[in-house]
Amino acid sequence: MPGLLRGVARTAIIAGTASAVNGRVQRRQAEKFAGRDAQIYADRQAAYDQQTGYQQQAAPAAQPAQPVQAAPPSDPIERLKSLAELKDKGVLTEEEFAAQKARILAE
Repeated sequence: MPGLLRGVARTAIIAGTASAVNGRVQRRQAEKFAGRDAQIYADRQAAYDQQTGYQQQAAPAAQPAQPVQAAPPSDPIERLKSLAELKDKGVLTEEEFAAQKARILAE
């Protein structure tokens, strides 16, 4: 019996040591890969931020600033004249002009 007990004890010690070493190796690898993954994420985020930053800077430059227009005159005749000027300049299409003219005349 003492030989059997000694064998069981030796197996238990070896198994316990193996489990402890395995757990330590897994923790170390997890920390290593977590650091690597965090670095990859940071690099990708920086590249994304840089790319979107360029797009945000380019977008306002691509679109010219619209001048602030004054409130339309309250007189319907003046409003129709200013509407006709916009149509003559090409700002309004014929359909838009007709729709706005109908709206002014309906008021």
